[in-house]
Amino acid sequence: MDLSSYWIRFKSFINESIRVLKVTRKPDKIEFKTIVKVSGLGMIIIGLVGFIITMLKQVIFP
Repeated sequence: MDLSSYWIRFKSFINESIRVLKVTRKPDKIEFKTIVKVSGLGMIIIGLVGFIITMLKQVIFP
């Protein structure tokens, strides 16, 4: 690829980034609390799955 195609791709990326930033907004208090709860629940579930896999591995392969 030559330099001009990189420049076009870079300009396109910058324009898309600006468009996304214009569309986004700050979440309200209720929405933020919901996001925190769902994220926390997801981390707990992933941690439990990892813990269970580790315990099963230790029991099966001592």
